[in-house]
Amino acid sequence: MAVQIVMDHTGDSRHSFDPSDARALKDAEQRFRELTNGGFTAAARTGPGQISQLRSFDPTAEETVFFPRLVGG
Repeated sequence: MAVQIVMDHTGDSRHSFDPSDARALKDAEQRFRELTNGGFTAAARTGPGQISQLRSFDPTAEETVFFPRLVGG
């Protein structure tokens, strides 16, 4: 089971999906596009204490974290 974790002003929400389920995979990819097009940055764990920024949907990522862009001022 893979998970997408969305961090925002309310805390976080988790969206689990089965990568072998075509419909769930399509929904996860759509969520990825909506969030990244909306200004969120996506990152996946690549190893213990290591992360990598994702610029496109990776169906093999076990955990993808989305965090909003920082707003200064």
